[in-house]
Amino acid sequence: MNETREKVLLHTATIPDREKRLLSGRTVLVILFAALVTAVLISFCLGRYPVGLNELQGILRYWLGLYHGKPFWTQTQAIAVWNVRMPRVLLSVLVGAALASAGAAFQGAFQNPMASPDILGASAGAGFGAALAIFFGFGTAMVTASAFFVSMITVGLVFFISRFVKGEKIIGLILSGIMISSLFQAGTSFIKLAADPGNKLPAITYWLMGSLVGATRSEVGFVIWPILLGFIPLMILRWRINVVTMGDDAARTMGVDPGRVRFASIASATLLTAASVSVSGMIGWVGLVVPHMMRRLVGSDHRYLIPASALGGGLFLLVVDDLSRVLWLNEIPIGIMTAFIGAPFFLMLITRRNLT
Repeated sequence: MNETREKVLLHTATIPDREKRLLSGRTVLVILFAALVTAVLISFCLGRYPVGLNELQGILRYWLGLYHGKPFWTQTQAIAVWNVRMPRVLLSVLVGAALASAGAAFQGAFQNPMASPDILGASAGAGFGAALAIFFGFGTAMVTASAFFVSMITVGLVFFISRFVKGEKIIGLILSGIMISSLFQAGTSFIKLAADPGNKLPAITYWLMGSLVGATRSEVGFVIWPILLGFIPLMILRWRINVVTMGDDAARTMGVDPGRVRFASIASATLLTAASVSVSGMIGWVGLVVPHMMRRLVGSDHRYLIPASALGGGLFLLVVDDLSRVLWLNEIPIGIMTAFIGAPFFLMLITRRNLT
């Protein structure tokens, strides 16, 4: 086992970009973590009701039972931080981290720099499930649950159909994902066509644009467990993903089953995607752009790339969400914001350097 790890490390160390990096992977992770913590604290202070850092630390200490004096903050500030900003900040970090780490895992498992979290139809299935729940008049909790479970069913259907595809299994899986995604997108379009244009259609359209408005603690509690269940296996498998990127034959000679590693990685990344989209709606570009940004910082070694993508994704989506709720009186859906920011940035990446 130790010999296998040494071979993998030797392989990743031969990547030319790695020799030119000024900072080590661990240093980058520490910097990203510090930046994320700072952004979280600043995000608590932003909003229609201003909350200073002094008031914020007092409110947090009060909740933790560390402050027993007279409150020097207003009740409005406490409600704004606890009931409005806390769930939204936590949800944006969780969703961004999940989508970005899922994107890094998909790109490694498929050995394709253009792979993204919606490649197997998870997003299309979630959109259909949410639209169906909204059409029948269910509440927010049922919309979230419907989006999550239909998303998982969609990906299961993709895996089932791909078993009957002749030829390369990975290509068959991708083609099955494209086909199933198209079917569920058509189903969503049909629901929008049949929905009440005065009430349900706007709700469906807004959900599909992606937004964290109205985030609640119950949504955070719902999504955190599947995100952990998907993220922990990726952290365990991240050095084996390095082996898989060397090619199936090389992986087998080193004692690693590429099929099992690829399946486990895809399943974990799919769970991350389904959980994220179920509470945030359709948010694109995070799972495609952020892993490439992190690859510029830590290289292609998944031991650092996956945790860096999680930290970078959480930071990216948190900053974008802050901009969406601060810059304009009426919030722009975060899915639109990520496209406005992510698309030009990705264009810059692909024109300045190769993606591989």
